[in-house]
Amino acid sequence: MKISSPAFVTNGNIPAKYTCDGQNINPPLVFEEIPANAKSLALIVDDPDSPSGTWTHWVLWNINPSVTGIQENSVPQGALEGVTGFKRSGWGGPCPGSGTHRYFFKLYALDEELTGLTPQSSVEEVLAAINGHVVATAELVGLYRRNRL
Repeated sequence: MKISSPAFVTNGNIPAKYTCDGQNINPPLVFEEIPANAKSLALIVDDPDSPSGTWTHWVLWNINPSVTGIQENSVPQGALEGVTGFKRSGWGGPCPGSGTHRYFFKLYALDEELTGLTPQSSVEEVLAAINGHVVATAELVGLYRRNRL
C-alpha cells in the first residue's frame, strides 16, 4: 500500500497553502495498492515534534477502500473526522512555533468498518478501535517550517 501527494514529496516541504500560514486546507493525497481484503481505510496526520507531545492534525476513518485518494480541501464521502489537537474535528494544518517539524500522514487498511465512534472521538479512541484490525499501513512524511520576519 502507498500514500503520496502531488503537492509535496516524501520528506519534502509541505506548501504553505496547506498550513496556518496559507489557506489551512488539507493537501491532496493519493492512495495506491490498497489490499483486496480491506473493508475501510483510516488516516491519521500528526506531528511528533510538537513541544507538548505528538499533536494530531487530522483523523479520518471509514474511508471507502475503493477511494484512490483525497482531493484538496475535501473529505471522502462517508468518511468521518475526529477531534484533533486543536480540539475540533477537521483538518488543522501545520503551524509549528519554531523549527522544522515533521508531519506523518499514516494510512491504515482495516478488515472492518469502525463503529461506535463519533465526530467527538479522539485519536486515542480511533487507535484503540483499529487495534487488531490493521491489514496494511503506508506513510508519507512532509516537513514544514514557518517563515517569520
